[in-house]
Amino acid sequence: MSFETLDQKILRGIGAVALIGLAALGLLVAGLWFEHRMPLELPRPTGPFAVGRTSFHWVNDAHPDEFAPPPGRPRELVVWVWYPAGPAGGTPAEYLPGPWRAALARNGGVLMSEFLTRDLSQVRIHSTENAELAPDQRRYPVVILRAGLAAQVTGYTVLAEDLASHGYIVVGPDAAYRTTVVVFPDGRVVLRPARYNLERLPEVMQESFATELAKMWSADVGFVIDKLTDLDAQRSGRFAGRLDLQHLGIFGHSLGGATAAYFCLEDARCKAGIDLDGKLLGPVIAEGLHQPFMFVLEDHHKVPDSADVLSQIQSMYARLPAQSRLRISLAGSNHFSFSDQILLKSQLLLAVMRRVGIMGGLQGARGLAITTNYVHSFFDVYLKGEPRTELNVLANRYPEVRVE
Repeated sequence: MSFETLDQKILRGIGAVALIGLAALGLLVAGLWFEHRMPLELPRPTGPFAVGRTSFHWVNDAHPDEFAPPPGRPRELVVWVWYPAGPAGGTPAEYLPGPWRAALARNGGVLMSEFLTRDLSQVRIHSTENAELAPDQRRYPVVILRAGLAAQVTGYTVLAEDLASHGYIVVGPDAAYRTTVVVFPDGRVVLRPARYNLERLPEVMQESFATELAKMWSADVGFVIDKLTDLDAQRSGRFAGRLDLQHLGIFGHSLGGATAAYFCLEDARCKAGIDLDGKLLGPVIAEGLHQPFMFVLEDHHKVPDSADVLSQIQSMYARLPAQSRLRISLAGSNHFSFSDQILLKSQLLLAVMRRVGIMGGLQGARGLAITTNYVHSFFDVYLKGEPRTELNVLANRYPEVRVE
């Protein structure tokens, strides 16, 4: 629930290895070099549907972007959509398109891009680009996905693909100047200005700035839903008349989880929400929610100074209707157990970090398997009307789960 990135945590891990000795560090660097180039297949979705993926470029002329240089430019979003796909063949989607990979590598630096992160061109996912929408249902419920802090939405492909495979249309926006790197269809590359890097702000300023970001992201989510409403109302098109916006959920990780709660307070179109290890921000702490809501938290027993964050979560959780709430934590997990980064960063270095106690012992694939199951099961209950028993039995399946 901290604002530290996984990259920063990994650099601390390298420092720990360096203390062991130069020979060990040299072996680690060689291992990282080879590991970076190895192919990687992300976990397969567990639902019955194949998965399609597409994207849109949407401009919000009604709201100027406070972060844009110069101020006053309209907010621009690249919106990724994963959805149940029909049987017709198509082109396998790349984890991240080439122009995005190049821009991300330039922004991330050689060490992070060439040694500490897998080669994204070698990462295999399970989506088909621009596939037809599955004809099995007339409409599919919609779930908004909000990434953590300045992370890209595609960094949650495992969660998005799994949810789409269970019959949901998953929609995630990347916003110019707020997401670390955004590449628009016309080739423009927009980076987040350094002065808006939350991790580098003085600690006394972080919470107020994070609250402002959650407010901005919540407004972006509202705009995205407006655009989806327009898509659904069109006479033709892949999503015309196919979006069930009456059964709309939202989930997010870290600051994205805080945004999910913020949005559910602000907008009655939210029918259910999930916070994946995000610190609550803004008025929702005092006012609470009425919609079904779930918290999935890291192993907070190993997180120093987490008492205040957990107290705020518990205060809001206690006021939720008892029949429509759930709060769990995963033993041995860490703040990054809920995104693809736990698989895309060097597994060799992560193993070393687990060995020296910098990270918990829960394996990345296992943590994501638990999370995907809880996410789609929660939405199955509160967006599709499945019985609550389907959700309650999961704790018996996963001994790592602690029901709080």
